[in-house]
Amino acid sequence: MSTNSDETNRSPSPATFGEPWPEFNDGLTYRDLVRLPDSGPSFSLQACVYARFSKCLTLIDFYSIKHQSSAPLLGWLQRIENGQITVNDTIVTDPNTVLRTGAKLVYHRRPWKEPYAPHLLEILFEDDHLIALNKPSGLQVLPGGLFQQRTLLTQLQWHIKNQESCPVPVHRLGRGTSGILLCAKTKLAKTRVSALFAEKTSAVVDNRKVNSEVNKVVKMSKIYRALVCGIINEDEVVIEQPIGTSKYPGVAKGLYVASPSGKPALSKVHVLKRDLQNNQTIVQVEIQSGRPHQIRIHLSFIGHPLLGDPLYVIGGIPKCCGSETIDETFAEDGGYNKPANPVPGDCGYYLHAHQLLFCHPITNKVCRITASLPNHLSC
Repeated sequence: MSTNSDETNRSPSPATFGEPWPEFNDGLTYRDLVRLPDSGPSFSLQACVYARFSKCLTLIDFYSIKHQSSAPLLGWLQRIENGQITVNDTIVTDPNTVLRTGAKLVYHRRPWKEPYAPHLLEILFEDDHLIALNKPSGLQVLPGGLFQQRTLLTQLQWHIKNQESCPVPVHRLGRGTSGILLCAKTKLAKTRVSALFAEKTSAVVDNRKVNSEVNKVVKMSKIYRALVCGIINEDEVVIEQPIGTSKYPGVAKGLYVASPSGKPALSKVHVLKRDLQNNQTIVQVEIQSGRPHQIRIHLSFIGHPLLGDPLYVIGGIPKCCGSETIDETFAEDGGYNKPANPVPGDCGYYLHAHQLLFCHPITNKVCRITASLPNHLSC
């Protein structure tokens, strides 16, 4: 990394933007093309054989099998009968309509009222290539689940509407986590900054020292503040517990947990304040890798879950490990009801992305960005 200029915090004076959310979003449109036999990754072998030999794949067969993670059978029946699906631009309400090869299907998800989410964003840093925002807790970064419009990306799109392209996030930040989110304005900036994040994680995978006394050139450093349960006696703790996935109700792709067979992960924890009266500790955490929910998992793994975390408990595992059963009831829009067990997007914990130090992808200058601390994380 070039050091031909002094390390600097180039953040301008605080500026905020954000438009209030409309009561209902715009709904969504999902498109499919029928292939017989359909070879999509979520289409079962049994359905493929059925379609191939009987050539009588019906509309309800297609959606209830290929998109079973979106809604149960009864939910898809409701959507079809409501006239929310078109076949070759014609509304079809008969679930037993036979589909032919090449048929174009469109499912129109009706507008719905999304859960509460804050909308104001503070600009911490901005130039022609990057923009760094202070994300409030409770705001999802990208569309997913119930949050399709009330996201940070939507606010960026509304804010940058007169420019050629919208900035895109280059790293993860959980819905319940507040603090710095770095976004790239150009493809070149995105590619280079993403490479910095990937290089930092790969260094942990390769078991190489990162940001050590031997390696004084810091290309990327992410520092968080967290409030944890209990008193951490050591002043510094290095956590190297691998993180993998496990089946979990309500999380289709599996839940990230502490797992001996998982991918390497490294977190450096420094104690800032011990509150003996309330039996809690404020810590600073520098993550050397970028695994999903890494800080929540690592701190709970050593016996100190984040205060208020509804999901992870001691051991880096979920609070609820019930059997994975399918809830065949459906919500008003036909989809599955919200899982009864906690899921990763649930808020309530205290975690803040406080500082980001990185080499600017275009100028090679060192940038240090700081997001002011919430009161409960100040020392």
